Amino acid sequence: MRTLPAEVALTRVLEWSDGASHSREDFLAAEEPLEIRVNGKPLTVTMRTPGNDEELAIGFLWTEGILESICAAERIDVSRDGAQRNTIQVQLEDAAFDPAEMQRNFFAASSCGICGKTSIEAIRRRGLTPPNACFRLDPEILCAMPDRLREHQQVFGRTGGLHAAALFNGAGQLVVLREDIGRHNAVDKVIGWALGQGMVPLRDCVIMVSGRGGFEIVQKALAAGTPVLASVSAPSSLAVKLARELGLTLVGFLRERRFVVYSNPERCL
Repeated sequence: MRTLPAEVALTRVLEWSDGASHSREDFLAAEEPLEIRVNGKPLTVTMRTPGNDEELAIGFLWTEGILESICAAERIDVSRDGAQRNTIQVQLEDAAFDPAEMQRNFFAASSCGICGKTSIEAIRRRGLTPPNACFRLDPEILCAMPDRLREHQQVFGRTGGLHAAALFNGAGQLVVLREDIGRHNAVDKVIGWALGQGMVPLRDCVIMVSGRGGFEIVQKALAAGTPVLASVSAPSSLAVKLARELGLTLVGFLRERRFVVYSNPERCL
């Protein structure tokens, strides 16, 4: 029996091609729920691709402002079998937050009724350190990043169904890459890895994502302290507004030796 990595599932499909159909095996990107519990209380459930769950949980708690120091995470337990499968328990010291209130905030942030002004004000109140104003990046180095990202998307190469987030240094060298069914999860995994390496704030690094640069991705990049966020697709209006206000260089449509800079162009132009 074939052994597959946790990120991949195998199924049988019927493929039609040029007038004929045949049965064959096909790889799928795995998708399973992950419940994150803090100090024994349920906080949130996210649909993710299994793998690097500890990084995902720590990155998520950091970017949401729940975890203020990696040292505050006293213990992380991942349940992979039985009734508690796909549950991760994080024990924080002096965790001063109300899980019920956080759940309400998550719901509000994903609803249509919340306005951009309220969203940005919530980020501003966190007092995040402004990104490194002295960081500079050669446009040629920036243009080479999409190819390097694709070269290392191992699960995407088998399934075609995953987003990727990657961390590059100022010389354009790939530091770490993570894949997930959700691009926000991939970013959290990268940030969780960087926290474990003692690299946050990421003052001299670039985060690149394979999808669009939405508000949530910009917020996570700011929480990690990276000066540049690049994506192969378009950002949203609220993402651009947040990046301009808090000093992040936001790059979109990064592909085929072309990119568009939406905020703070002095870092890469």
